[in-house]
Amino acid sequence: MEKVKIAIESLIGWMGLSGEYVPAVRYAILVVLAFVLAWLAGWLCRTFVVPVLLKITNKTDVKWDDVIFNRKVLLSACRIIPAIVIWLLLPLVFFEYPKVEEIVGRLTAIYFTIMTVRTIIVFIDSFKQLESGQRSSRQQYLYSVCGVLKILMIFISVIVVIAIIINKNPATLFAGLGAASAILMLAFQDTIKGLVAGIRLTANDMLHIGDWITVPSAGANGKVEEIALTMVKVRNFDNTIVTLSPQSLVDGSFQNWQGMIENEGRKQVRRVYYDYSSIVTEKPEIPEDQDPQEKAPLATTNITRFRQDIEQWLTQHPRTIDSRPSLVKQADTPQATGCCLEFIFWLKSQDIISYEHDTSDIMEYIYAAGAEYGLKVYQPAVS
Repeated sequence: MEKVKIAIESLIGWMGLSGEYVPAVRYAILVVLAFVLAWLAGWLCRTFVVPVLLKITNKTDVKWDDVIFNRKVLLSACRIIPAIVIWLLLPLVFFEYPKVEEIVGRLTAIYFTIMTVRTIIVFIDSFKQLESGQRSSRQQYLYSVCGVLKILMIFISVIVVIAIIINKNPATLFAGLGAASAILMLAFQDTIKGLVAGIRLTANDMLHIGDWITVPSAGANGKVEEIALTMVKVRNFDNTIVTLSPQSLVDGSFQNWQGMIENEGRKQVRRVYYDYSSIVTEKPEIPEDQDPQEKAPLATTNITRFRQDIEQWLTQHPRTIDSRPSLVKQADTPQATGCCLEFIFWLKSQDIISYEHDTSDIMEYIYAAGAEYGLKVYQPAVS
């Protein structure tokens, strides 16, 4: 450092300065030189080191290194380099001013802590890119843990920065937090509950990103877009956003339609009530060449024939799934509202618009076809 000092003083003398101005100019030059070297180190890292690392990760067959060591992470790490350079040059620049060295050292340590934590948070956020469109239970559990790690890193950084400012050992401050643990648990109770609820959701494989859920109590009826530590974001069919807490989903109840979407089709169950007075027996048709000694076929009713024919029609319908059974049956015991027939069938359409249109087409035909069998849909008398 003495050689650097002599070289700078020679430069100052060459510039024609002398006397009491020499130390001030010398320190100004040293400070500027330190900041220039720090900026140059960061620039070299961004310009040369980052592209080389990106090329190396792009040539590998695995995906995780491209995601975790992406450009954002590397550029954020480059912001730490200037702080390291400044820290190394402090004893050489302010060797005659220990107080100034202490103040600048604290500011550099604070900057180093903030940039390091920022890089770690960006690194943790990179794990989001590893997930598929529909997050698995393992990915969701990792996502929740990453959320806790981010909060923990921010909390630790705050303690370290405070310790640097007041010139105390961070371990002393952490030890003092033991007495305030009850207050901290109260302050972070939502985070703790959200973490536990998120683990329960993922451990039981109850919810993933991309699932369509219905939560009537919260007005949620749409697709899950994001599952965070203390929040589940749902985009409704009308593009409104509803935010729910994982705790509310665990403590309450919600309907997940993903099983229906992943299956072959959607099940439909409809009921129609027919007037009892329109149900009549029908004489069986006896073939002319039938042996008189053979038993005559049993008598039937118009509603029985209607039920059998509609069931066959549903089975052969192009909009229903022939591999799933279609069924028409009596649903309830006799009631004042008429004889109830239940129509059960599976539609190929899963889109809500096509599904409702197909259901309406089928049920409208069933309403009209009943008249051909002499059946009348029950209608209450108007007084």
